[in-house]
Amino acid sequence: MNKVHLLGANRSYDRDEQTVSVNQVVMLEGYSYDSYVVYEISRSQWGITYHLINLRTHEFHTSDLIRPLSEKFGIGMYYDDANPKFLDLLETAALLTKAREKKTEDDRKAEEERQRNEHTAKIGAERLRPLIPSDAKAAIIGELRVSECDSYTDYYDYRIERTVILGFSTHTRNLFSEMRKYAANFEGTAYLAENDKEYEHRENYSMGDGMYLGRNKYSGWTISKERIYDLEKFIERYAHTAGDEANICLKAPQRETEAQPTTSADLSTLNLEIVEYSEKAIAVFGDTKPIKDVLKGLNGLFRANLTHNGERRAGWIYSRKQERKVRETLTTYANA
Repeated sequence: MNKVHLLGANRSYDRDEQTVSVNQVVMLEGYSYDSYVVYEISRSQWGITYHLINLRTHEFHTSDLIRPLSEKFGIGMYYDDANPKFLDLLETAALLTKAREKKTEDDRKAEEERQRNEHTAKIGAERLRPLIPSDAKAAIIGELRVSECDSYTDYYDYRIERTVILGFSTHTRNLFSEMRKYAANFEGTAYLAENDKEYEHRENYSMGDGMYLGRNKYSGWTISKERIYDLEKFIERYAHTAGDEANICLKAPQRETEAQPTTSADLSTLNLEIVEYSEKAIAVFGDTKPIKDVLKGLNGLFRANLTHNGERRAGWIYSRKQERKVRETLTTYANA
């Protein structure tokens, strides 16, 4: 026997016992209150399964338990045992035809959507990969949450409407100051750059959302930090997001006025080039050996294995704030 006991209702039901018949109308109580017609009944070792069609949406559904309305308790599928309602055979057949047509159309649209998403993700992966710094250990992610809370059923949750990539970090510490800095990279999250303690959430407990910035847990924009444990899995996870270029908001942090480069130099005579190495650093590549003392005097750090254009190259690393000084000094040497 296949018995099920409902604790709240304190009743047991035998799933091998048929309660309704084909063409009978049943209703869902507790959510949409939609009505359904039974178009088929099947049996298995696990009991009876009722195959249903929604009278409003023409969608297929199944239920393994349909209880009498006179014993209503909680959310579930019920039949009116006092005044049962039936459709005639032709009405049920017409609904079945509509339901099958709808399913065919829904399947077609779902396949088209799958192909579009696959194409978008492929573009996104190609776009995102070169943007991730070689020393990145985490990403700063913005999410637009939309509430799906229902106080009637005591249900609290949200869905993610949009995701943006705000930046990358060379460490894994959860710092609200860092999240605020990157908040300014995107118009939707810019207000979270305010040093407002009420935006700081620390849900470091089971089923919590960890540390994040946001006005509300269930709606609006939030900013959090996500560790990059595996680069390929990270790219796969955010490939679809990166498929829309508008979701990549990797603006460099605002520099101090005195740090803005004002001199454009032709360094080809020195066989040198200055490149934007990351959000916080620039790099000097080329024939640096003749002026290594000058480069060192600019507080640069020589590294033999930097990555540039997918290749390993030796070069000098500088803070963004030193860019103007580096350019002006090298311009002087180039024009000497």
